[in-house]
Amino acid sequence: MVNQIVQDIKDHSYRLHSHDDLQSIINSVGDAKYVLLGEASHGTSEFYTYRAEITKRLIEQKGFSIIAVEGDWPACFEVNRYIKNYDDPYKNAYQALEQFNRWPTWMWANEEIAELTNWLRNYNNNKTAPNEKVGYYGIDVYSLWESMEEIILYLEKIGSPDIETAKNAFSCFEPHNRRPENYGVSASFLSDDCIDEVVKLLHKIRTNHHQKQPHEATLNLQINALVAAHAEQYYRAMVQDDTDSWNIRDYHMADTVQELVNYYDNEAKVIIWEHNTHIGDARATDMKREGLVNVGQIVRERYGEDQVFAIGFGTHRGSVIASKKWGEGLEVMNVPPAEKNSWEDFMHQAGPYNKALIFTNKNKHLFEDTIGHRAIGVIYHPEYEQLGNYVPSRISKRYDAFIHIDETHALKPLQVEVVR
Repeated sequence: MVNQIVQDIKDHSYRLHSHDDLQSIINSVGDAKYVLLGEASHGTSEFYTYRAEITKRLIEQKGFSIIAVEGDWPACFEVNRYIKNYDDPYKNAYQALEQFNRWPTWMWANEEIAELTNWLRNYNNNKTAPNEKVGYYGIDVYSLWESMEEIILYLEKIGSPDIETAKNAFSCFEPHNRRPENYGVSASFLSDDCIDEVVKLLHKIRTNHHQKQPHEATLNLQINALVAAHAEQYYRAMVQDDTDSWNIRDYHMADTVQELVNYYDNEAKVIIWEHNTHIGDARATDMKREGLVNVGQIVRERYGEDQVFAIGFGTHRGSVIASKKWGEGLEVMNVPPAEKNSWEDFMHQAGPYNKALIFTNKNKHLFEDTIGHRAIGVIYHPEYEQLGNYVPSRISKRYDAFIHIDETHALKPLQVEVVR
């Protein structure tokens, strides 16, 4: 079996000499409205630069207008303001990226994203119509307190009668000192939750603030309210059931994408940047057995297989930015050669160079066997990698294409002060 898989990869992959060789993947996207770009870690330079190149081509050649990333809505919206020149709040991309001050800051505050941010700013500056400009948005669920603060600031600014509802919701969370684990314990075991407050707030905002305001102020308000409602559910579930909390998070990300499409128009095309574990269809992994869903599965089910094109990424060896413990400082860590008979090992055996593999109706059946596929998170212990960093996967069912970078390097983080 091993020799046959390696031979099949040789027969159906092609070498990536430069970013220009990505054009075959762009062509394969066809008319899909949702392109999902993965990564095998949150700290690898090549994953970011290759995704950026694909993103630029999708924007220029296929009219994609929404970039949705695995980041906090408030911080990402500041980047969106910068690239769309709303009130010109920042002098340069670096100032905008300094808003990513919640750990792990390096995921989005890095040189690779700074380059893309500058490109997006220049691209948008050459567009006159607002609907021609590309937006950059965070779809994750973690920014509970920041989103509540954004809601209150905006409602105060416009003199909304809903300000008291927002303040009541915020005051419910205040005793927990911005520590989500404290809220989770209190809500789960002491029945001291804020469900009614955030649901009431979300309902009022959806009912009373539906007219579009300049500079996407209405969108900002509505998504922050959605974050508050789903974050409350997430943190409450987090201390009791990892499966529930995971699913709440991924449904939130998928729902946020839908809200963005609704706001733009139903024909808008979306590029989603997330870890492989979020964009690769969960049904093609052992996640399904554990009752887990993810964005890749949800969008395929909602919009149809033909409307979604998911690209996975992997590496054989190299270096990465990660931490040993949650909330601790970042480190440049060694990524050891892939485990024997893993997907990354087979890709390397097929040739120690960068390559792409596009799955088609003619070759999908060749790559449907379950094989271990490496996944590195923000917490990483290379010495114990074989114990938990390989996800059993049917690669051609998990993705529509796969990009293998044989040797990768740690991304270049910006110096950002972490707010705790």
